Amino acid sequence: MRQRLADGGLADIADRLAARERLGLEDGVRLFECPDLLAVGWLANRERERWHGDRTFFNNNIRIEATNVCVASCLFCSFARLRPGDEGSYTLSLEQAWDKLRRRRDEPLTEIHVVNGLHPDLPFSYYTDLLRGFKRIRPDVHLKCFTAVEIAFFADLYTMTDEQVLVALRAAGLDSLPGGGAEIFAERVRRKICHDKCDADRYLSIHRTAHRLGMRTNVTMLYGHIETAAERVDHMLRARALQDETGGFQAFIPLAFHPDNNQMRKLPAPTASDTLRVHAVARLLLDNIPHVKAFWIATGVDVAQTSLWFGVDDLDGTVQEERIYHMAGARTPEALTPVAIGRLIRAAGRTPVERDTLYRVVRDGNDVRPAPPVAPPAGTGAETRVVQ
Repeated sequence: MRQRLADGGLADIADRLAARERLGLEDGVRLFECPDLLAVGWLANRERERWHGDRTFFNNNIRIEATNVCVASCLFCSFARLRPGDEGSYTLSLEQAWDKLRRRRDEPLTEIHVVNGLHPDLPFSYYTDLLRGFKRIRPDVHLKCFTAVEIAFFADLYTMTDEQVLVALRAAGLDSLPGGGAEIFAERVRRKICHDKCDADRYLSIHRTAHRLGMRTNVTMLYGHIETAAERVDHMLRARALQDETGGFQAFIPLAFHPDNNQMRKLPAPTASDTLRVHAVARLLLDNIPHVKAFWIATGVDVAQTSLWFGVDDLDGTVQEERIYHMAGARTPEALTPVAIGRLIRAAGRTPVERDTLYRVVRDGNDVRPAPPVAPPAGTGAETRVVQ
């Protein structure tokens, strides 16, 4: 492997990683441009195993998208509808949303993940009542709800500050934020593909505030459209810088662009090799974010399995209902059972670990035991189709 790394121009990067030296923008671009994907993957797997050994995490969760009415005009989005009443638009009543949990109240769910469109006509009480209702049905469930883009939208619409929105939602039961809405932080790209949603600085500021308030969050990156390698790396480094400051990010989640049924449909979807490389480079650059997650809904199940040898240690969860990617042409299942996820992980040669949102172990094989905190490596600063 040493010769292979040298042939790919990565020997110095390999040495610096072994010495726990931090990589920079130029290094990241070189990793994206290196012709030997397997060499990049080998380095990422070495880092992944330094963090987590062969353990691969997942959780038992449900995803609820309560409305797809959205005033934003993101070119890559196949989910949103501009106005209520537009063909394909919907908004769940509170009872309809709560029923999705009631039907599963006896299942061992640990998380509800809520992401919505930016609806201009709903009162703020819709969202606070939504959270309170979930907690009444299952007081123990973790509510990971509302992207930073939604928080910014709420603040602007209801004339509140971002912090006031977060404090009010926390009082209603919000436990953590998902990472959606990050897209690519580069201003050039955001002007072209999502000009009317909150910018990168505000996205990061909202996560900074959430961390200060004691919430953990994730961060995503939409890849495979018009962004450059340097813009991908810049995105990762900006996330890394905030993590240096707050320590509040739990996972980095690359999200593959899907071209079907949206305004960017002339572009090809990212290839499997590009997907594996993005996850691998993320593991190599993000030396302070504990987990790199492959969202199997977006990558496809087979590529997600392979990514477990390219830096990935988390496959998200059971999901159970997902519309955003499936409306963009995803052909993956809409749900996987814990048994099915465990089987996929074992088939890839890894050990499955069921976790909760905060990465506390729920079940490790047949054992149920508390999870020790994960320490970073030394020296680093609709009907549901279910796969059984």
